[in-house]
Amino acid sequence: MITIKSAREVETMAAAGRILADTLALIESHVQPGHTTEELDRLAEEFIRSHSGARPSFKGLYDFPKSLCTSINSEVVHGIPSAKRELHDGDILSVDCGVCLDGLHADSARTMPVGTIDAEAARLLAVTQECLEVGIAAAVVDNRTGDIGHAVQTVAERAGYAVVRELVGHGIGTRFHEEPQVPNFGRPGRGHRLTEGMTIAIEPMINAGQKEIRTLSDKWTVVTADGSLSAHFEHTVLIHADGPRLLTTVPAGTPV
Repeated sequence: MITIKSAREVETMAAAGRILADTLALIESHVQPGHTTEELDRLAEEFIRSHSGARPSFKGLYDFPKSLCTSINSEVVHGIPSAKRELHDGDILSVDCGVCLDGLHADSARTMPVGTIDAEAARLLAVTQECLEVGIAAAVVDNRTGDIGHAVQTVAERAGYAVVRELVGHGIGTRFHEEPQVPNFGRPGRGHRLTEGMTIAIEPMINAGQKEIRTLSDKWTVVTADGSLSAHFEHTVLIHADGPRLLTTVPAGTPV
């Protein structure tokens, strides 16, 4: 069911989003060769819980064991932090995180360079971030989810990249995953109509190679089937009469 958020709910989600943006900024400052994804996860959980009423959205969600999803190189999403996963110079690390504050959720992700990355990886990050930006720009009243997906798909495929089809963005609020689904591909004018007060997570997942993916034996980590690099950027967005408002920024409304 699609829910329309009250002004109070929106501001609570924005407060959760500010904590989340601060969390990702903190993590990014520690994304260095030699650090493990377990260290990053512990840092994120401690920081989130240091805010009154806040907790990590991911921990325990569908029995996920950690507070962050940390996905390296060819891992698309849902990588599980581990003391055995050490970062190396030249890696790219996708960090996905959620914060629940007073019963309302915010969701955001970004792909971060580890040390010095090559030109291929840097281009993938830049294009995927552009995909998020054009998706957000299409998130206006009376547009449809297909308009968002078409905008993302156009930028990705024009750059020679592939859009993951099986994984999509989503509505968000009192439940972490709400309707509608927000695919990163589609046709203009198709899908759910965007109405004022909706809150959605827009999250392009873009592969440098082919679009096919598979899930590893841990039942969580999704990787590219061809071993190519993948990047992931995400914001929680309010559909508003004055245009899309980003709820996962510092301060609220200012892009990170």
